[in-house]
Amino acid sequence: MNEYIIITDSTADLPADLVCELSLTVLPLEFTIDGKTYKDDPLNPGLSSKSFYDMLRSGKMSRTSQINTNTFTECFGKFLDEGRDVLYVAFSSALSGTYQSACIAADELREKYPDNKIVIVDTLSASLGEGLLVYHAANMKANGADIDTVAGWLEENKLKMCHWFTVDDLNHLKRGGRISSATALIGSLLGIKPVLRVNDEGKLVPVTKVRGRKQSLDALVDRIAKTCVNPTEQTVFISHGDVIDDAEYVKSEIIRRVHAKAVKFGNVGPVVGSHSGPGTIAVFFFSENRNP
Repeated sequence: MNEYIIITDSTADLPADLVCELSLTVLPLEFTIDGKTYKDDPLNPGLSSKSFYDMLRSGKMSRTSQINTNTFTECFGKFLDEGRDVLYVAFSSALSGTYQSACIAADELREKYPDNKIVIVDTLSASLGEGLLVYHAANMKANGADIDTVAGWLEENKLKMCHWFTVDDLNHLKRGGRISSATALIGSLLGIKPVLRVNDEGKLVPVTKVRGRKQSLDALVDRIAKTCVNPTEQTVFISHGDVIDDAEYVKSEIIRRVHAKAVKFGNVGPVVGSHSGPGTIAVFFFSENRNP
């Protein structure tokens, strides 16, 4: 049985310390803002999270691009040349063409490396939802699980990975086509904050609306308290778009009300953050399923 490597992409939004701790290879997507293109590399960020979100707040627009097939071919090929198998844990195929690019590369490489495994899992997840799946996969690998066992666990559990989030500025959802211009305008005037989730297809969908920022944060905790399974055995992830105080508040409420085993933070990276905007708060945890 070959040794294997776990690869993911930067939309998993895992912080650098966890990337190093878990011995992960992270392929960066790219984003372009104010006329300059950057790699979303957690180990070598071209632009700090603070600077990125300040630019969005000032009205700058950010555009993102997927990982192309050649990048996957080069990355996978390097490890296959070393005799290792590859497990790639991918960003939701409903949100990016990155997964499809990886599949094309894998199909080509399997002919060249018939004795190696290339396994690709479409997490149907984003940000630290994808990241939490990678986190568990890496820990399973560290405890001796083989590539088929880890891939099987990911497939069995990915639709139990719940993503709930709220945003502070509705205009970013409007630009992404998630809400209409009229809804964004009225919602902004009335202080309406949407609560959204990622569904079984890996798409972002609005669920409800609440009035006021604190109420929207409490709504996230309500969802965990209502649907989280075995919370005292779970690590809950929180990602935020440059609003650490709000993330700390949500953490304190999760600890107080849910009694999660652990709560970890991460930034909403610039690729996901290009579409959700500054002020985003998201929580990620396991439940029986993703249905609200």
